[in-house]
This record gives sequence, C-alpha cells and structure tokens, in this order.
Amino acid sequence: MNEQAARRGSAAWALIITSVAGFMAALDNLVVTTALPSIREDLGGALEDLEWTVSAYTLTFAVLLMSGAALGDRFGRRRLFIVGLAIFTTASAAAALAPGIDGLIAARAFQGVGAAILMPLTLTLLTAAVPAERRGMAYGIWGAVNGLAVAGGPLIGGSLTEHVSWQWIFWLNVPIGLALLPLARLRLAESRGSGTRLDLPGTALASAGLFGIVYALVRGNADGWASGPVLTGLIAGAALLVAFVAYEIRTPNPMLPMRLFRSRAFSAINAASLLMFLGMFGSIFLLSQFLQGVAGYSPTEAGLRMLPWTGMPMIVAPIAGYLSDRIGGRPVVAAGLALQAVGLGLFALVVSPDVSYAAQLPALVISGIGMALYFAPAASLVMASVRPAEQGIASGANNALRELGGALGIATLASVFSAQGGYESARHFTDGLTPALWVGSAAVALAAIAAVMIPRRGRRRPAEESAGTRSETRKEPIAA
Repeated sequence: MNEQAARRGSAAWALIITSVAGFMAALDNLVVTTALPSIREDLGGALEDLEWTVSAYTLTFAVLLMSGAALGDRFGRRRLFIVGLAIFTTASAAAALAPGIDGLIAARAFQGVGAAILMPLTLTLLTAAVPAERRGMAYGIWGAVNGLAVAGGPLIGGSLTEHVSWQWIFWLNVPIGLALLPLARLRLAESRGSGTRLDLPGTALASAGLFGIVYALVRGNADGWASGPVLTGLIAGAALLVAFVAYEIRTPNPMLPMRLFRSRAFSAINAASLLMFLGMFGSIFLLSQFLQGVAGYSPTEAGLRMLPWTGMPMIVAPIAGYLSDRIGGRPVVAAGLALQAVGLGLFALVVSPDVSYAAQLPALVISGIGMALYFAPAASLVMASVRPAEQGIASGANNALRELGGALGIATLASVFSAQGGYESARHFTDGLTPALWVGSAAVALAAIAAVMIPRRGRRRPAEESAGTRSETRKEPIAA
C-alpha cells in the first residue's frame, strides 16, 4: 500500500513539474506579441528587430527541438531537463535585463535553446513516471495546461506590460524556474534511452539553412531583395537545406528520418501544420500591434480582445475531439483550417484605421473555432500516420515544423507588411496589414488543401507501411 502511494505521489509530482515547465516554454511563443509596441517604444528598433524578438525564440526552438530528446536519451533525461530549465531561466533574466534590442534578441535565442531541451523531455519524463493505465488523463492535463499557455499568452503579456512593465513577461519565468530546479532534482527519477548518436551534422545544416532563409526574409525589404546579403541568405539557405535532406537520407542516425515522408498521411499533416502556423503566427504578430497602435487599446485590452481567437480552443476542443472520433480527424482538421483561412480573409476585408471591435469580432470567432478544430485532432493524425515505434520521432518532427512555420510566418507576413505599409500612420499601417492578412489567409487555405490529401482516418496504405518497415532503423522513440 505504501509502495502504491509512493508511486502515485511520484506521478503527481512529475505531472506538476512537467506541466509547469511546458507551460513556460509554450507561453513564451506568444507572450511577447502584445508587448511589442512597448518594447519598440522603450528599446527602439525597426520592424525587422521586432520580428527577431519572436523569431529568434521560435527558430532555435524549432531547429533544436528533436535534438533535445536525443540529448536526454544519451546523457540522462532528468539531468538534461534540469540543464534546459536552467538555460531557460537564465535566458529569461537576461531578456528582462537587456539594455537594448540586440541583447533582447540574443536572450530570446538563448531561451529557445533551453525550451528545445526541456520541452520534449517533459513528455518523456511524464511517461516514465505515470502508470500506463493513467497516462491518458496525465497527457490530457499536460496538453490542457500547454493549451492554456497559448490562449493566455497575449493576455498575460498585455497585462504585465500595462500594469508592471514589459520586462516582467520574462521576470515571471525566473521564480518559477528557480522553484522547479530543486523539485526536478528531488522528485523526478533519472532515466536514459538507447544512447543513439546525436546527429550533429544534420542539426548544423538545418540550423544554418533555416537561419539563412529567415534572415533574408526579414532583411529583404530593408536591404533590397537583390542585395548581396539577402541573395546570399536565400541561395545559401536553400542549398544547405537540400544538403540537409541528402545527408538525412544517407546517415544511419538521422535527426529527421526522411523515410517518414513516404507516408502520404505524415507528409500531408506536416505540410498542413507548417502552413497553419505560418499564417497564424504571422497574423497574430501584426494584429496584436494593430490593436494597440491603430485601434488604441491598452496592452491588457488588446490581449482580452484576442481571446475569442486564441482562447477558443479551450471551449471547442472537446467538441472537435468528439467529432474526430465519430467521423475521423481529416474532415475536422480540413474544416478547421478552412475556417481559419476564412477568418483571416474577413479580417483583411474589414480592417481599417477606424474599424470597430464589433466588426472584427466575427473574424476573431471564426478564426478561433478554426484553430480549435485543427488542434484537437492534429496530434492523433500525426500518431496514426506512422507505426507505434516511430510515434515519438513523428511527434517531435511535427512540433519542430510547427515552430518553424511560426518563424517563417512572422518573417514572410512582416515582409509583405513592410513592402506596402509601415508605422508612420494608422492608414499606412493598415495599407501593409491588409495584403499581409491575405497572404496569411492563402497560406492557411493551402494548409486546408494539404489536409484533404490525408488518407481517410489518417491510415497509411499497405505499400507505405511495408516501405517504412523495410527501411526502418531501430531508434528509441523521441517524445516531444
């Protein structure tokens, strides 16, 4: 009896520690968006600098995410979780203390490194601590907490910015991180995986290639698309990504096994995820600034007014899950992405310097319902697209591509915005915002088309199953 009580206590502590750590990492994706006008006013910087305050985090997070779990497997999951948590906490303090925009961007990149290490290990550690018969409930709580972080990011960031200062969106992480560090050391059990070799060349190629492309997108309008640095970034970045794919096909221990993309279901849901985050993140980046700089709302008011969009998944997710069980995930995800595209299109139609919140509300609600319909079944579609032994790697790949989509979305939509508009006046801002929103809507519409390409109920064809079996290399699953 005492042994059972000890196991329950260990599982409860693991759930608390991993959920809170995951909340911090997920929160920092969007918490900075409603603080951007205050950061710009305080530290200065052009549009491209504001882009990097968000993209520096999402880019390092995306590129290193799959390596985080592999590091834990090799050197100890609890040990690396503590390392990632320490990096994240230290970087948060550095961001709060940043004397200028360059220091803030560097700290945000450092934050992304810490998040990439700790985030995938939260599920691995939780799985090891919770008995199999209770994991469904534990995963549900963990997922709900992370969903709350995404929904509350703009509101929390806006409230702290308005009532304290924008630095407190980063200071908030420090006491939480300092409290979690000893708890993780004392309450989490150490475990290791198979000791699979780290794919350092693959990580380096992907990192350099993605940085080159994002840098070119961010600097394109400021430096000119035909300028040497921008062309170098685009060409070299594309070449490095081609080299990354070629290397991953040949290496026995790839960071991202290319054989997974032989599954049409896996390729389609990941394409949909990348395009969804491209359109969504880029739009939220600009709309959060519109609500304050043009519509005149305070940071808190802006965060509250975005809740019909960002908070809708908390309400609609159970309905989406029920529909997914009844009719399959493909039509639910496709419908959700279509609604998200319609919502962004409605925004583009109504946005103007004097638009009322009532006119914006239908677009917010439709976008929120669409987001909720996508999120609930997407993870199940990813898991169903591969064999059980590959589900950890598949989950890590999907999360990495989603984060990558966010970084590309901010760079792409901000580039469209700066080509047509700017911060000089409310009219000039909306002149740039309107075409950017249309681009975001088009990206999510393409995501809906990709979702339609998923085989019914996300099952792989027999030929794809056998192809994956023949080419499989034995690996420890990576949970992310």
